[in-house]
Amino acid sequence: MERPSGERGDSPDMAGRLRAVQSKDTRFDGWFITAVTSTGIYCRPSCPALMPKPENIRFYPSAAAAQQAGFRACKRCRPDATPGSPEWNERADLVARAMRLIADGAVDRDGVPGLAARLGYSVRQVERQLRAELGAGPLALARAQRAQTARMLIETSTLGMADAAFAAGFASVRAFNDTVREVFALSPTELRSRAAARAPAPVSGALNLRLPFRAPLCPDNVFGHLAATAVPGVEEWRDGAYRRTLRLPHGTGIVTLRPGPEHIAARLALTDPRDLTAAISRCRRLLDLDADPEAIDADLRADPVMAPLVDKAPGRRVPRTVDPDEFAIRAVLGQQVSTSAARTHAARIVRAHGGEITDAEGGLTHLFPEAAALRDADPDTLAMPASRRAALTTLAAALADGTVDLGTGADWTESRARLTELPGIGPWTVESVAMRALGDPDAFLPTDLGIRFAARDLGLPSTPGALTRRAEAWRPWRAYAVQYLWATGDHPINLLPT
Repeated sequence: MERPSGERGDSPDMAGRLRAVQSKDTRFDGWFITAVTSTGIYCRPSCPALMPKPENIRFYPSAAAAQQAGFRACKRCRPDATPGSPEWNERADLVARAMRLIADGAVDRDGVPGLAARLGYSVRQVERQLRAELGAGPLALARAQRAQTARMLIETSTLGMADAAFAAGFASVRAFNDTVREVFALSPTELRSRAAARAPAPVSGALNLRLPFRAPLCPDNVFGHLAATAVPGVEEWRDGAYRRTLRLPHGTGIVTLRPGPEHIAARLALTDPRDLTAAISRCRRLLDLDADPEAIDADLRADPVMAPLVDKAPGRRVPRTVDPDEFAIRAVLGQQVSTSAARTHAARIVRAHGGEITDAEGGLTHLFPEAAALRDADPDTLAMPASRRAALTTLAAALADGTVDLGTGADWTESRARLTELPGIGPWTVESVAMRALGDPDAFLPTDLGIRFAARDLGLPSTPGALTRRAEAWRPWRAYAVQYLWATGDHPINLLPT
């Protein structure tokens, strides 16, 4: 099914979108919005309400476009609570980069000029391309996101309405009230009253949320990987959940993520509630929750070697990161050493250079050090071979001064090129960073020892050049193929901890 174009028409894809709505197909939730002129509401494609007459249906590429056209959100299917479009994490063009930044709260923090500056384009260029593809400009897209965040805060926290308004990114309580009424057809007080049966978070400042995803999801590889590589003090696996510290635009936080059959249960303890949007966005990226596993797995199944691996445990995600700079530094620490040794090196650096943090619910003690702190670190505190120490400090300096940009809106090609120029940063490190920090779904690791062993055991070429040529069949999902190949080995990264 092609991307929806924004309005009702007679395009070939119109019939496909109507079939998705008629069958209430949850796979298309987040891909497009269905609006109904007779009711004035917009819904997710799988809304359980009765099927409207086709002539009354309008399709929009985003909630913001539907809101601009005068539609309000459905109270039954809650279209604001769907997974995001997988396109924004699959593509590297201007629109996808802009959407990743908007999801991270860039417009709320820096305005549209700040967004454009991060992207390296003029405000006019950014506005034009977003309107052409999504039917709304960056301000409207950010407003739609603020409305979603506002609803979450109203329904799941005990914040006063004024605090909720500013935490959601609104400039005034009046704008908050007007937007909530316009989008949800309820006042903030009415929204909270409807959710009154839910128990409030027992710890002050903590929010309990549900992070939706597209099924299937195999939690073993993503949570197993995060738990097996967890840096003591920064990350931990406790009572069936992955927990870690967060450095955010306005403060710090601790997140607890627990896998479930229908959603990921998230608990966020933030020092500043204005960081809620960024924290949610980063947690979703960490767990790759906006992926479209059915589309990915269907393409990989076309290869007879990959098909049984996919069928055994479909829905594998790429474990990513909440902090791209942190991951790049950890990738250098992990060069040519075991997972255990990499954790030991990282823990030592965290104790020496990471900021301390208080964890009321577990054993987390530190934030991972910022790049600038490692750039300026005493070399004697970096107990590792001289060549790796030089690679680490050079990378830290490049991250700190912006020579290398691995941020949410980074240009993947440019970031790869800049990394390659640094001493001690080889193809394995570059592609590891591309896969897990930048989020490139087609990143590939032909020199990785685990991948080469898996290739040998499966009868695939095991030399890097030959394997890369064979992996052409897996494009544009080679990063997901890596997850399935890794799963053939006996390693803790493939097992959900007990």
